[in-house]
Amino acid sequence: MSDELHIEVQEPWADDDSSAEAVAADAAAVQGDAGEAKASPASDPLADAEAQRDEYLLGWQRTQADFDNYRKRALRDQQAFAARAAERLVTKLLPVLDDLERAIDAAAQHEEAKVIEGVEMTRSALAGALASEGLEEIVADGVFDPHVHEALLSQPVEGADSGVIVQVVQRGYRLGDVVLRPARVIVAE
Repeated sequence: MSDELHIEVQEPWADDDSSAEAVAADAAAVQGDAGEAKASPASDPLADAEAQRDEYLLGWQRTQADFDNYRKRALRDQQAFAARAAERLVTKLLPVLDDLERAIDAAAQHEEAKVIEGVEMTRSALAGALASEGLEEIVADGVFDPHVHEALLSQPVEGADSGVIVQVVQRGYRLGDVVLRPARVIVAE
């Protein structure tokens, strides 16, 4: 008898490679697996699959919880940002409120010049506060532009070209690139 062990491995999915090298490689692999099997208990494929399933489930649940936490954090951050923006704007408008109170006090004393001066101060303070937030008045001089102007009326005007703005009924404003309110104008025919 020989000391060498000869094992033939038949795999249904493998090619019909029964060369001596392939058989020797398979035998070495089986002996290596047998040595590992002695070191650790035999593993059950079903138990392995269930363990992997549980691992994937826990990973998915962690990911779902992380996403829920992210969504809640993003919502809180958005609400906090909106609150800070409103707080900043209100802080800038408080002096305007003070100016209005002073104008009302001057009106109570019937000093017409002080009332007009107080209202002009209030308008200036309000315009400054809104300009610091990026508000710009839309220029309503020259040719009518339907992107930033709204024509309320067109009328014949002597000496004016057709499509030229002749009167501004209500000022228009934009915030950055967004038109908040178009300038309402009367246009020459």
